[in-house]
Amino acid sequence: MRLAGKMVVLCVTGGIAAYKAADLTSKMRQAGAAVRVLMTESATQFISPMTFETLSGYRTVVDTFDRNFAWEVEHISLAKAADVFVIAPATANVIAKAAHGIADDMVTTTLLATKAPVVVAPAMNTGMYDNPVTQQNLQTLRERGFHIVDPAAGHLACGDTGRGKLPDTPTLMHGIEKALTPQDLRGQRILVTAGPTQEAMDPVRFLSNHSTGKMGYAIAARAAMRGAEVTLVSGPTALAAPEGVQRVDIISARDMYDAVISRADRQDMIIKAAAVGDYRPAEIAPEKLKKGDGELTVALARNPDILAELGRRKHPGQLLCGFAMETQNLLDNAADKLRRKNCDMLVANSLRDKGAGFGTDTNVATLLFADGRRETPPLMSKEDLADIILDRLLAMQQAQLN
Repeated sequence: MRLAGKMVVLCVTGGIAAYKAADLTSKMRQAGAAVRVLMTESATQFISPMTFETLSGYRTVVDTFDRNFAWEVEHISLAKAADVFVIAPATANVIAKAAHGIADDMVTTTLLATKAPVVVAPAMNTGMYDNPVTQQNLQTLRERGFHIVDPAAGHLACGDTGRGKLPDTPTLMHGIEKALTPQDLRGQRILVTAGPTQEAMDPVRFLSNHSTGKMGYAIAARAAMRGAEVTLVSGPTALAAPEGVQRVDIISARDMYDAVISRADRQDMIIKAAAVGDYRPAEIAPEKLKKGDGELTVALARNPDILAELGRRKHPGQLLCGFAMETQNLLDNAADKLRRKNCDMLVANSLRDKGAGFGTDTNVATLLFADGRRETPPLMSKEDLADIILDRLLAMQQAQLN
């Protein structure tokens, strides 16, 4: 979560979900953000301002005309200081005020004065949320550039079931981070592959590898955060799908081949980070293979080469990025793979490098480009390396257009 050093102005309005804003305040502060909390008078009926003061480390502001203030005009100073302005929960009332420029309390006057990106998280009764007036007000805010975090569906405090629940804290924080992130990949369609494949031997056993999918998932998450339309074709992993990403689950290399090739023509960029099995058992036993007295020999058949097929099919303007994991002769093998598979870029790393390899949260890689350039970023998180990969692909795309 990239909120470190950011000033978040959190506005809490008068709904039962106001108590959830306490956890949001705590988690944002743990992520390194400074959090200033504003409350409507109604919100104080659901949760005490002191709760937010304890969690944020700052005085909670409620009354526009509070005489116990610093010398600056507080709603103006907070509006200027904010890196992002968040209303969570946002009632139908405050959404209506925001849509029509009404400023009659500390929250709405500060909102009207800020130039920071604004995140609105509606939370209310289903009937109120679905009301055409509320929907029109939300559409007005969207058209003005507000970031709307859609409510969750479920059982509401009023007893109804439907849309209107304030989303959980991770979803809210994702929306806040996205509002702070330049949307430089908006309009891009990006397909990412991740994780291992599993090649069945019998109904019980399979051949696979140690890939956890972390690198591919990091790329998919960062691409979506930057505004891309992302399809993640994933082998079996323990990872949850990133927010805003369409995940397509597969098992075998042939499954992945079908899923990727059928979608390839529609993509602007394809990033093949999956550890695809090169071979599969030539025959899958219909029953569990029983242990015998001697050795077991399994004949292997070659799996389809997805990256090579993508390189053959690549249409003008489409960018293709492959990955190579090696234990020896890293750069020579990677350069050969880049050329043979007709990639525009290849990310090469060695299982021997400390901090790289399967299952780690960090990576060390060398980026090889079709024009012969090479770049070796230092050890960093997989999320940071994901951004570098996306940056380089975007730069190549812009160079093609120029």
